Amino acid sequence: MAIGLNNLRPAKGSTHKKKRLGRGPGSGLGKTAGRGNKGQKSRSGYSMKIGFEGGQMPLQRRLPKRGFTNIFKKQWIEVTLAALENSDFGADDEITPELMHERGVIAKGKRDVVVLGTGELTKALRISAHRFTKGAREKIEGAGGTASVIEPSRKSEAPVSE
Repeated sequence: MAIGLNNLRPAKGSTHKKKRLGRGPGSGLGKTAGRGNKGQKSRSGYSMKIGFEGGQMPLQRRLPKRGFTNIFKKQWIEVTLAALENSDFGADDEITPELMHERGVIAKGKRDVVVLGTGELTKALRISAHRFTKGAREKIEGAGGTASVIEPSRKSEAPVSE
């Protein structure tokens, strides 16, 4: 018999029948439908809130608040010299954050790029980034390349009227 879309079947034993709850004592799940007896959990529409402990003071309220999160903290996209060495950049390329994104070295984001000195550099690369670590700058210039700093992105300020 030829196999076609009209006679496809799941493999034997791979599917199960749906449990039919509350369909009489013969089913084994009649009367209370497997929910036990009485109480909030046996009612329809029941769902416990996350962290609810039965009325007891929940853990997230028993523990003290500590520390703080600085919402103005500067976040950087970090790029290592090893990542730049392993990617397909040539000596004639001007390596910018946009080019790094195109080649898949970094993910595109609204953050500035910092080049870290992790790894070795054998190619003379011309790299433009928002910041360089001291070790990264030394290794880039030691390999015959250049490290040029891009002005960090800032929110535009309103012009002052005189």
